[in-house]
Amino acid sequence: QSQLSQALNGLSDRAKEAKEFLVQLRNMVQQIQENSVEFEACLVAQCDALIDALNRRKAQLLSRVNKEHEHKLKVVRDQISHCTVKLRQTTGLMEYCLEVIKENDPSGFLQISDALIRRVHLTEDQWGKGTLTPRMTTDFDLNLDNAPLLQSIHQLDFVQMKVSSPVPAPPILQLEECCTHNNSATLSWKQPPLSTVQVEGYILELDDGNGGQFREVYVGKETMCTVDGLHFNSTYSARVKAFNKSGVSPYSKTLVLQTSEDTQSEEQTLPFPVPLERSQLRRSPFSSTLNLQPSFSGRSYFELRSSAHQLSLHSSLQSLNSAVDIKKMVAVAWFSFDPSSAHADIIFSNDNLTVTCNSYDDRVVLGKTGFSKGLHYWELSIDRYDNHPDPAFGVARMDVLKDAMLGKDDKAWAMYVDNNRSWFMHNNSHTNRTEGGITKGATVGVLLDLTRRTLTFSINEDQQGPVAFENLEGLFFPAVSLNRNVQVTLHTGLPVPEFYASRSAM
Repeated sequence: QSQLSQALNGLSDRAKEAKEFLVQLRNMVQQIQENSVEFEACLVAQCDALIDALNRRKAQLLSRVNKEHEHKLKVVRDQISHCTVKLRQTTGLMEYCLEVIKENDPSGFLQISDALIRRVHLTEDQWGKGTLTPRMTTDFDLNLDNAPLLQSIHQLDFVQMKVSSPVPAPPILQLEECCTHNNSATLSWKQPPLSTVQVEGYILELDDGNGGQFREVYVGKETMCTVDGLHFNSTYSARVKAFNKSGVSPYSKTLVLQTSEDTQSEEQTLPFPVPLERSQLRRSPFSSTLNLQPSFSGRSYFELRSSAHQLSLHSSLQSLNSAVDIKKMVAVAWFSFDPSSAHADIIFSNDNLTVTCNSYDDRVVLGKTGFSKGLHYWELSIDRYDNHPDPAFGVARMDVLKDAMLGKDDKAWAMYVDNNRSWFMHNNSHTNRTEGGITKGATVGVLLDLTRRTLTFSINEDQQGPVAFENLEGLFFPAVSLNRNVQVTLHTGLPVPEFYASRSAM
């Protein structure tokens, strides 16, 4: 009895524990149901947010298609109108000539025959300048690459709550490979030498140049990146962090760097050049374009300062070489034409300083450097000028139309000129016809004053017309449109012309 009583006491304890465990399990059933409802609601909300974002993007892309549709129709309708007028004029001339041929008075016929023959030849020549070639294709060159997004959707999965690998350590900025060049900044970084944590990529952030919030300018696996399209004479802060499946590392130390000033020296050798055998990603914070380009040595005028929380690179021309005679220039930009953004018909030579075209239609080419502040002047010498074409010179946004004359859309501000006169054009609006044209050997000057927000042109060092455009604001790239009858060569880093310097002093 005593042994059985002791055994029952032990079994009773187990039964009591089992009852408590059953209560716990029943509570877990209730908690699982509640958590399931909450988790499903969260999942639906996240998926709905993705669907909403996709619908918004769909609407934006459809808007772009509609704009392209309207633009194509406008160009074709303009050409129809232009061709109709010319055909009416040609038909009228033909009818008049047929009536003149019937003239029975020889002396009267001889008085007007030479003029009529010249007029007929001139009209025929006008039809031979690509007038009967469509200015616009019917195809929509808007290719949507949805493969990466579909792949991401297929890979969309739940992240486990517990991970075994740690997050990466903060990257280290390699100061000897960081530099500025005009309005571009090159940054390089690496993982700490003793770090063994796997890194999947890096996130580079820059502020707005005015001490504002940081924004992402590059996400990827590369450890060197060049950011284009920054403001001249501005101070930027940069930082980078690493990430893997476990999470994101803390930020690196902040790097403060100065872009080139409005007054700059002639070409100098870098005290810390970027190795040419490496490659880097070039990224503009004003554009979504991302392309791989070879590294450049660049120019960097800085001295190094360090503290516990910040590293600083800032402009210091005097620290380069006190024995060097530095020639101050008003316009600092040294740049060339940009093959990567030009129309495919543009032909480059002379280290991308000379351009022409293999088409009778106008094609656009941009400069490599964009401007948003300061005073900038460059010239274009006319190396070839045949059959009186109408090249156009000026500035444009990066997304300007590349297959039409500069100034046809609202993304360009230009002067187009023939052998007798010139016009200013923006958004296909022609203004300020001015006498005086160009020939082979002429020089066209473009002066962009973003302090006064104006654009002025000159031909052979004399101002052409009034101030062409005012109230300019934003990022502008030097631009030219030309066809196969024109070849021009770019000259940069020039002083402001006398006509503008004297006007500024008044």
